[in-house]
Amino acid sequence: MGADYYLATSSFEYFPGVPLFTSRDLVNFRQIGHALTRPSQLPLTGAKSSAGIFAPTLRFHDGTFYLVTTNMSEGRSFFVTAEDPEGEWSEPTFVAESDFSMDPSLFFDDDGKVYYTRHGGGERGGVYQAEIDLGTGALKEKARLVWSGTGGIWPEGPHLYKISGTYYLLISEGGTSYGHALTVARSGSPWGPFEPCPHNPILTHQGRAGHPIQATGHADLVETASGAHFIVLLGIRPPDGAHHHLGRETFLAPVTFEADGWPRVNGGRPLELEMTATGLPAEHRFPEPSRRDDFDHDRLGCDWNFLRNPERRCYSTSERPGYLRLFGTPATLDDLASPAFVGRRQRHHGVRAATRLEFAPAVSGQEAGLVVRANEENHYDLIVTMADGERVVRLRTRVKGVSAVVGESVVDPGPVTLSVEATPEEYSFFVDATDGRQVLLGRAPTVPLSSEAAGGFTGAYFGLYATAGSSGSAPVADFDWFELTPRRG
Repeated sequence: MGADYYLATSSFEYFPGVPLFTSRDLVNFRQIGHALTRPSQLPLTGAKSSAGIFAPTLRFHDGTFYLVTTNMSEGRSFFVTAEDPEGEWSEPTFVAESDFSMDPSLFFDDDGKVYYTRHGGGERGGVYQAEIDLGTGALKEKARLVWSGTGGIWPEGPHLYKISGTYYLLISEGGTSYGHALTVARSGSPWGPFEPCPHNPILTHQGRAGHPIQATGHADLVETASGAHFIVLLGIRPPDGAHHHLGRETFLAPVTFEADGWPRVNGGRPLELEMTATGLPAEHRFPEPSRRDDFDHDRLGCDWNFLRNPERRCYSTSERPGYLRLFGTPATLDDLASPAFVGRRQRHHGVRAATRLEFAPAVSGQEAGLVVRANEENHYDLIVTMADGERVVRLRTRVKGVSAVVGESVVDPGPVTLSVEATPEEYSFFVDATDGRQVLLGRAPTVPLSSEAAGGFTGAYFGLYATAGSSGSAPVADFDWFELTPRRG
């Protein structure tokens, strides 16, 4: 819209759903909000970790934004609309089909027809397509198979385009791990038959052991005002070459259409962490966001997430102005529930997360503090609690469902500062002593929180957390501020 580009990403079990970002140059992005901000749009009760929202596709047509996606916890694909992506998005319109669907996309043809294209059939499935009535969500015919890919497993993430009179179908194959690859086919009709590119895959990092970027795929094509083409795609950055704990990240690469009409990604070369490309819009940087959130606004910033549909009674930024107040319930991070938790995704291998907390537990089981979460079975907790009649700060690890206390320190009444220092290999957990010294409670490796070890897609989150445990109720937990400071390493 105008000179602005917009990007939507998956959100899985976190709420609000589908974070939205804007950019003027396709390189520097700023988050502007979420598309799914109401439980009526995004029911997540009981959603398993790394379920929920998969693979949204964002399109703009005739003054309206369309975002189509699948709530995997409900097994239904739907779309929402907005005239302004920073405003309120509509209630969902569900796509009326009984077959399994995933990774839906919309294509607006120049004859007025709209095509709904998605994955179907599972691991050995393919790309299915039908015309759709956007007024009702009804398909005008049963979605039918249009391409099965080139033989790789999970032919998914399809997008249909029309470029210079030719229809191109871009998909991912090989699964979304280290065998991920992009393939493309073309046809003179949106129904095919689709001719596969003789140079497929047009991008993959499979077999490039040791390369800093892995699992490249799930791409979408964008054309700039000058006619240059780029793709945005998913990839991961495993610091040891075998485990990644930051989750999937978004990458950008240039695309050229060669004399034979086939797209070529980055000149046929693998992607690097830093690249140059011609055809990008003029550089446009946004002001650097503050590293500290002092909770001095009526609402949390859009970079904060809840676990599943939050219980609103558990959170307040107004009861004590300048603080985030959490009301612990019996729900804990071990439960498939929505405990009192607000989190921000870990985006850097080297980073320090810190918070200032006031919390006066009365009995064991009442807890509040700073956590690093992958899922219910795998998280690290730096918490204030009671033990043997004394208030302590405790470091507890939970790996594959087994919890263990790693370190503990008695603390005086009053505020405490808790911090986590992350490197690519480990997390170090600290509490500030009354004399200002940092007391190291222990360290824990990053690998158990990686997707390869813990499962799932989301990557690690830093979170502020409180629970009443078996006591049923707990004193309020007041967080004065939260700070994220990227570091080298």
